[in-house]
Amino acid sequence: MAVDDQAMTFEQAVQAAIELDASLNERLAVIAAAVRRLNADFADAVDRLVGRLEQQGAGAMAPAPGDVMPGFLLPDDEGRLVGLAEILLQGPAVVTFQRGHWCPYCRLNAIGIVEAQQEIAALGGQVVAIMPERRRFAKAMKAAVGATFPFLTDMDNGYALSLNLAIWIGAEMERLMGVAYDLPNYQGNASWFLPIPATFIVGTDGIITDRFVDPDYRRRMDIDDLIAALKRAR
Repeated sequence: MAVDDQAMTFEQAVQAAIELDASLNERLAVIAAAVRRLNADFADAVDRLVGRLEQQGAGAMAPAPGDVMPGFLLPDDEGRLVGLAEILLQGPAVVTFQRGHWCPYCRLNAIGIVEAQQEIAALGGQVVAIMPERRRFAKAMKAAVGATFPFLTDMDNGYALSLNLAIWIGAEMERLMGVAYDLPNYQGNASWFLPIPATFIVGTDGIITDRFVDPDYRRRMDIDDLIAALKRAR
């Protein structure tokens, strides 16, 4: 099902994507098309960033299926420390990295997971979202998407860096994004580093069974694939 977004504002296009009865990546494509229509220069800069990251093999060295998922202990949106070990005591985990509350692709990604929360819970799955933002912004993101799963703060992208997932967005994107987004305030530092929005499915034994790692933040693990991966991880 296509969305005719020619007369839409960006927020209207995002809302249309949220309401669209389609796969997550089809819905994300609606946002990408709106960005290109409304700000072609920005879309071209994103293409250049993605091209540079792909050329450098960004994310390729992240943990892969068959590897042990490195542990973490990170504060949630209420300030409580959450560890991977305690999550895996409850069931297989979906560990998903998001860029920030300001990112419409991340918002839609999180909404897609929220929409499948009951199905995930029926499989014993535990979801945790990790983002490099201060607690109040993580809390705002959780509330905005209606999530019951925790949003953890990875200050200075420390955990993402340890997984080879953190990237510098580059001077061009820093300049363009800085017009609308105050990342230094959101993150509490001026590094302009972001995680590749990866998703890992981790069995209760701590072994990664599936992963989605793509340096193009406009693409994410589809929810059907996430559910299928959770079934394999049980």
